[in-house]
Amino acid sequence: MQFTIAIDGPAAAGKGTISKAVAAHFGFAHLDTGLLYRAVGAKTLDGTDPVLAAKALIAQDLDGDALRTPEVAQAASKVAVIAEVRAALVDFQRAFARRLGGAVLDGRDIGTVICPNAEAKLFVTASAEVRAERRYLELKNKGLDITLAQVLADVKERDARDMDRAEAPLKPAVDATMIDTSDLSIEAAVLQAVAAIDAARNSGTEA
Repeated sequence: MQFTIAIDGPAAAGKGTISKAVAAHFGFAHLDTGLLYRAVGAKTLDGTDPVLAAKALIAQDLDGDALRTPEVAQAASKVAVIAEVRAALVDFQRAFARRLGGAVLDGRDIGTVICPNAEAKLFVTASAEVRAERRYLELKNKGLDITLAQVLADVKERDARDMDRAEAPLKPAVDATMIDTSDLSIEAAVLQAVAAIDAARNSGTEA
């Protein structure tokens, strides 16, 4: 069986948490496509050319907490605007999406560019302030010395870069189900996602 679930949204909206829960619920494989760009971004911080880094990316490059720092997040957003980088990573993502047994991919252009024919599409969002608060608490728990104001500025900067880029900008697919997690618990958000996907599976058409 091939069934692709595309989940898009901005940073810290909850799409990663929802994607993992959805994949576990349905027994599907999960790919956080943002890790691909974080891995490329991390390599550029060492002076590697981003296009060469993308073409040479291997599975082991996707491991480790080092990819979760604010510096790597900003680097990932910067390399993501490069058309050659995106092209180098497209085939990997599309092959994963059509694997047997079902697949969940989360990112910023899954439902619009990578898998426009995905059987189910979700767009997970939340206000910039709520997302900044979540990311701030996450970073503080990791011992990073950072202020909420800095995190909010980073969130807004990244949103602008992701939404305004010429290559595959962040935006909902026209047929995506919108889930705003600003005032939702994780459990409630996952329930909404599962319900939308069940509806798509039952209809036998794109969601």
